[in-house]
Amino acid sequence: MSTFTGSLKRVEHRDLLLLITWRNHPDVRAYMYSQHQISPAEHQQWFDRQSHDQNSHLFIYSEDGQPCGFAQLKVTQERAEWGFYLAPEAKKGTGARLGKTVLDWAFQNLNLHKVSGEALDFNHASIRFHHKLGFVDEGRLRDHIKINETFHDVLCFGLLESEWAIKREAL
Repeated sequence: MSTFTGSLKRVEHRDLLLLITWRNHPDVRAYMYSQHQISPAEHQQWFDRQSHDQNSHLFIYSEDGQPCGFAQLKVTQERAEWGFYLAPEAKKGTGARLGKTVLDWAFQNLNLHKVSGEALDFNHASIRFHHKLGFVDEGRLRDHIKINETFHDVLCFGLLESEWAIKREAL
């Protein structure tokens, strides 16, 4: 089992410039459902909606005091959908540490039964990432998202709390 230090903090208004910079970076944007440059006004509207939704949890992930990733959990009953991205300059292995930290927090603090995730069919890194964390393939939404005039499948993943309790010890 590996050890690491990482922390989560709730996203605040003062974090929005950092987040939009990461989100608009071509290496991040290329794997989003909407791939246009997010305007500051659009970003602010998104934050206003999310921050007023008690079922939405937005986090900055940091290592050694340096922000290096973002994660979101959207809770419905005892299940959450998650999304995430890393700072473009994040070090190798940051994603796995972010994933472990967020999943630990989600299962321990929200008492979830399940976390669900999705990835575009061409996002091989995200697919491997979900599998590494113990997520199980749950389906394929065929031609679900249109990007640059081409339809793409979306792969669906799920991780039960009981599976995470076993898998996290192996990471």
